[in-house]
Amino acid sequence: MKTTTTDTPIIDVRDLRKSFGTTRVLDGVSFQLRKGENLVILGKSGSGKSVLIKCIVRLLDADSGTITVLDQEINSLKAEALSEVRRSIGFLFQSAALYDSMTVRENLEFPLRRTGLKTTQAAIDQKVTEVLDDVGLPDAIDRMPSELSGGMRKRIGLARTLIVDPAIILYDEPTTGLDPVTSDEISRLINSVQKQYNTSSIIITHDIECVRTVADRILMLKDGTLYKEGTLDAFESSDDPVIQSYFTSKRKS
Repeated sequence: MKTTTTDTPIIDVRDLRKSFGTTRVLDGVSFQLRKGENLVILGKSGSGKSVLIKCIVRLLDADSGTITVLDQEINSLKAEALSEVRRSIGFLFQSAALYDSMTVRENLEFPLRRTGLKTTQAAIDQKVTEVLDDVGLPDAIDRMPSELSGGMRKRIGLARTLIVDPAIILYDEPTTGLDPVTSDEISRLINSVQKQYNTSSIIITHDIECVRTVADRILMLKDGTLYKEGTLDAFESSDDPVIQSYFTSKRKS
């Protein structure tokens, strides 16, 4: 069962614009992420999806527009205040971005030590054990990233995101490079995390089966603009040829 969402905006993006040289990547994008929602962003490569979420955490500075995250206008924040907001945002990269020289345990301990959220070794050990249980990999604690499969690396990357109890999670192509069975497991894990941690999430994906599993709502970007917004049912029943190119050729048998 999906988590019940509310109309309370956790992220509010207004008229966002971003260019690189003469190439306009985002051209007046506006949307909200609601509390408790899994929001999927679809779009072809180059449509601005990854740039959008990097602007949300201010890894990139927008040219204009406003981005309000947890009632804070991101573009106006000083470094210390920006860091405070970022502590509430988890970011799961395509590659999982684990530190190859660290064990799983050390990868998970690192954000706790950096942020000072847990100050004793006993508290750190307990939190590490909890998140590994939550992603289904309690026995991987002392393994190296090189010893993990692609799906296991994704799970550990998600565990490292969860360990700081984020209010928001940004997923960048969470099922890329995975076989269909493992992709389905990761998609279901995203729903489990949403329910257990009461997270609000943005999921960038090209995987339509992932969309079908996780989406409470869908946004489609096209040429840097918001092309379509709606439910999964609205997208799957659409006769728009742009939308059909994503859904009709990939329907479940």
